[in-house]
Amino acid sequence: MTTPHRHLLTWVPSLYLAMGLPNVMVGVVAAIIYKNLGVSNEDIALYTSQLYLPWVLKPLWAPLLEAYRSKRFWVISMEFTMAAALGLIALVLPLADFFKLSLAFFWIVGFASATQDTCADGVFMTTASKKDQARYAGLQGMCWNMGAVVASGLFVSLTGYLHKHMGMNWVQCWTVVVLIAAAAMAAFGLWHVRVLPPGSPPTKHGEGVVGALKANVTIWVAFFQKPQIWVMLAVIFFYRFGEGFIEKFGPLFLLDARAAGGLALDNETLGHINGTVGTLTFIAGAFLGGFLVARRTLPHSFFILALVLNVPHLTYFYLAQTLPTDTLTIAVIVSIEKFGFGMGSVGHMLYMMQQVAPGPFRMAHYAMATGVMALTKWGTGSVSGLMWNHVQHNYVSFFGWVLVFSIPPVILAWLAPFPHNGHDEPTEAAHGH
Repeated sequence: MTTPHRHLLTWVPSLYLAMGLPNVMVGVVAAIIYKNLGVSNEDIALYTSQLYLPWVLKPLWAPLLEAYRSKRFWVISMEFTMAAALGLIALVLPLADFFKLSLAFFWIVGFASATQDTCADGVFMTTASKKDQARYAGLQGMCWNMGAVVASGLFVSLTGYLHKHMGMNWVQCWTVVVLIAAAAMAAFGLWHVRVLPPGSPPTKHGEGVVGALKANVTIWVAFFQKPQIWVMLAVIFFYRFGEGFIEKFGPLFLLDARAAGGLALDNETLGHINGTVGTLTFIAGAFLGGFLVARRTLPHSFFILALVLNVPHLTYFYLAQTLPTDTLTIAVIVSIEKFGFGMGSVGHMLYMMQQVAPGPFRMAHYAMATGVMALTKWGTGSVSGLMWNHVQHNYVSFFGWVLVFSIPPVILAWLAPFPHNGHDEPTEAAHGH
């Protein structure tokens, strides 16, 4: 039975919402859940950082997905898998062993989300024409970020509301909200059963897994034969090095008690800052970054974008030293960092697309480059707990080190090679962080 052709607007927004929401549930919200439930900062940093590994490793199994069933099948299967895993997380939160059990189910969500990312991009790239890909690029990014806003903004705010105004304890609050997330993923799955096109057909000619593995070897060899590939990989790995520490410890610092050197924000306030102010400034920064590159080309704006991303790390150092009490002041200062992150991350995405990805295996090589980007998140998150212990749980020292770690990315951006001139091939849509 063939799926009737549906207008892109019936499935592109829901597809990218369904990609952004679980990604941020795993990457950001898990840490906030554990903070509320009394897990130590060191354990949160170490164990939630391991949840990034599926995005690091996805290039290893992505080609195998081509050998079996349609891209549509994988997207829908992964959405129902995530719905089930999120439901199980909600059910284990009240148990004594909740930390280990919920981490195991978050791992499943992570692997399913990374797999969905690959196949969803595949559906879009092989269904939409080049013209439509360009036309819907902005919508893709907006919907991915809307998924992120719902997870890190609305969901976190809702737990704060339930805790403060409905008198529920944190376990009850998060059980309700994670069940809502599970229901949302199930709803996306049901909707996509109706409207999602199949994408290009799977590998034919009876090659199956053997053919996929051979193709995989060819793709990897071609990747490492690119000129100056090791320097480009160093640029990609270090570009968001300082940001990786802030991404993991920023929310913990904002939530921590003042006696522990934090800002003692509640979940409602953190949700508002993440979900509204922070997201609006991130999107504004991303648009301005895109405008700058369009005007000056990537080689002429890359160093500026690296500075814009790394210099605002001063904001957290400033917050840790001054510990302001006014929520508006905190929101404005945090949003400066989010703006820099939004604007600077455009350079990161475009460098991977325009300098690393070009060639016969564009989609696979872009996935490999984003795997290196995920490796940064995994690495910085994993060692951030050790650094937190090294500085004896002092946020001023911690964010001081983040400033030191923000210097190599700027130096590497200055030295970055540009084997392609930056506008010889059309770029594919970038979404998310």
